[in-house]
Order: sequence, then C-alpha cells, then structure tokens
Amino acid sequence: MSLLRSIDPSVDHALQAIIAGTSLDPTCTTDLAVGPWDFDSRPGYGPGSSMGDVIPVGAPRQGELPAAYREAGEDELDARIHAAKQTLGDRVVVLGHFYQREEVVRHADYVGDSFQLANAALEHPDAEAIVFCGVHFMAETADLLSGPDQAVVLPNLAAGCSMADMADIDQVEDCWEQLAEVLGPLDEPDADGLVPVIPVTYMNSSAAIKGFVGRHGGIVCTSSNAATVLEWAFARGRRVLFFPDQHLGRNTAKAMGVPLERMPMWNPRRPLGGSRADELRDGRVILWHGFCSVHRRFTVDQIEQARAEHPGVRVIVHPECPVEVVDAADEAGSTDYIRKAIAAATEPTTFAIGTEINLVRRLAAQHPQHEIFCLDPVVCPCSTMYRIHPGYLAWVLEELVAGRVQNRIRVADDVAQPARVALQRMLAARPR
Repeated sequence: MSLLRSIDPSVDHALQAIIAGTSLDPTCTTDLAVGPWDFDSRPGYGPGSSMGDVIPVGAPRQGELPAAYREAGEDELDARIHAAKQTLGDRVVVLGHFYQREEVVRHADYVGDSFQLANAALEHPDAEAIVFCGVHFMAETADLLSGPDQAVVLPNLAAGCSMADMADIDQVEDCWEQLAEVLGPLDEPDADGLVPVIPVTYMNSSAAIKGFVGRHGGIVCTSSNAATVLEWAFARGRRVLFFPDQHLGRNTAKAMGVPLERMPMWNPRRPLGGSRADELRDGRVILWHGFCSVHRRFTVDQIEQARAEHPGVRVIVHPECPVEVVDAADEAGSTDYIRKAIAAATEPTTFAIGTEINLVRRLAAQHPQHEIFCLDPVVCPCSTMYRIHPGYLAWVLEELVAGRVQNRIRVADDVAQPARVALQRMLAARPR
C-alpha cells in the first residue's frame, strides 16, 4: 500500500465527477450536486439520506440566499470566508460537525461531534457570535450553553434533523400521560427510592424535548456517554424511556445486559405505543420509534461483502446502526471513537466504516497509510448536514462583518431553564 497516494476528501467533488461521467460510483440522487438553495423553499429535508422522511409542518425554512453567493465558485467562496474570518478575529468562533462537507470543515475553528462542539461553545465566553455548521438541534444546544449576549448562528435554517423531528414535544407528553396510566404516578418513588421511569433523550433532539427531560428528572445522552447515562438513570428509576433513536438505545442497553424482550417499542402513532401494558410494566428500556436515516442504510450484507472482498478488514460502525449490523461488525462506537480507533492503528489496516460519508472520506484522506472506505457503496450524505454550503457560511460571516446577525437561533427562557438542567447532568456523566 503506497504511503504517497493522495485522496480527495470532498464528497462534493465526488458527486460532480459522477454527474460528469468521470466516476462510476453510484449516488442516491444526482440532486446532491446542485446548490441546496434550490431546495430551501420546498417542503422536505432535501436530497440525500433523509429525502424519504416526512418533515413536520412548520419546519424552519431558509430565506433566499443572495445571488452573489449562489453564483460564486468554490475558490471565491473559500477566499471570502477566509477574509471575513480574518476581519472578525476572536469576535466569532466557527464550529463544524464531523459530518459537514470538506469545503465547510476547513474553515472551522473546532471540528467534532455534537458533544464536543457543545463543550467548545462553553470555552469561548468572549466571542460575540458562534457560527454553528451543523444542524438545528446542535445550534439550540449551543444557545443553551453560551452566554446571553452571544449570538448563535445557523448558516442555513433548513438544516434540521429528521431523527430529532421523529419525537416532538406533544407526542412525548402524550406518551408520558399514557405511561402514568399504566405505571402509576411517575414522580413517586417506590420503597427502594426508584421512580417508575426516567426519561433519557439523545442529544439529537429539540430543545423542547430536552426541557421536558429536565422537568421530569431525566438527562441528555450522547453516543459517547450513553452507557454511563443509562447507569445514571437505572440508579434512579425502574425503567428508562429512551428517545428519539431506538437503535442507540437498543444497542447500548443490550451491551449492558438488558434482554431485547425487555425493550418494548413506543410508536407515538399507536395506543400505548403499540405495546401491551404488561410489556411496558416488565420493560427495562422503552424505545422510541425513531432512527437516523444515514445509519439505517448500513446492512449485514454490506459487512459480508466487505469481508469477502477485503480479508482481514476491520469493520467499525456507529451505534445508531440497527442491532444486527452492530452485532455483525467488529466494533461499534461514536464518531469520535471511530476517529480515534483509526488514529491509533499502528500498522496499515483496511477499515470498513459504517457512518456518514463526509467523515469517512476525510478519515481516508487523513490516514493514507490505511485503506478506509464506507460500508455503503452509494454516495448519499446526510441530507440536512449537506444543507450547510460554503455559500451560506460566507453570507453569515460577511453579514457579521457588516454588523448584521442573520439566522440567530434562540431558545425561549421557559424551555431553556429545564433544558440546561438536563444538559448539565449530561456534561457531568463522563464515560469512565
């Protein structure tokens, strides 16, 4: 394996090559090759992995991006972003999620997962603005943790999250009421000091959901600390209500020894979530019927094909993947776990990775001594992460230079206070 090979980390370049016919790689849709502003005015999450998901009525829409940004080429946008950042200096900090496109990530002051970026927001109390290149729930979290005078900016308001939208506050409150009918008053501890159920929400949820959890004695978790959080919850309650991602909840609880038959599903569109009362009473972890459309694309067949074509391959997948995929892989872990596992490999290794393709391609470029490829051969990035185009980043930064704050994300005070309680519990629950 040559140590001198050069790998282009840009998913956009890969898509453009597919459109031009210079690459034979498959893609889930050629619409990904055009600017996201073509889709901002339409209902839906946009092209990519979530394009088949149903978006809630009233989901945020992005206003029209000025033509100067829509028509600018990659090099011009790169130069404008760099110049604006130079002018703003320490007045602004740019946060970039691992799943962002390469053309955006290169301008981030910090790159990480949602947990790491939440901490990064805390570390810059003097910055006037935090530009969050991620999705809506992440910007809300940054607003919850940042100072009252700091503006949190989301470059494209249409960058939501289909998983987060699968559990809205009305559905969760209705679920809570139905559980009380089955389990009794949910705030009354038994003889052992345990309440009937502790709500746990994944970081990938709205501020309103985090506020609900904070009001009801619960906690937020990330893919990095989910096991630690479940231990925290089991020390306080007989059961856990885990939302919105069923797969992270199932995989984490299974690894902790909870039998699958004690993990009933809660589908918010069915009475008692589609489960029987006795199943809920006997349940240890009640799983919300939500999922990540990126990680649901990975299959056991893909793993078997990777092993057949690459003997000795090391397969690592994200715990948002279905349980059968996690069981078939060699390892499962958060985006940061995947990154660290590859960085720690001392000998040239072939890795098949089951997570979002922007991160996989970036890891392949950063570690050319290894062969690193995405388990899913189809180029299909996260629909909503891909909404953050460098044109939007240039626009919000140049507006800040001009003294105008665009796309500010604010969480209402009545939601923010209990949401911060749940987040502070999360920040204290560090993995051992």
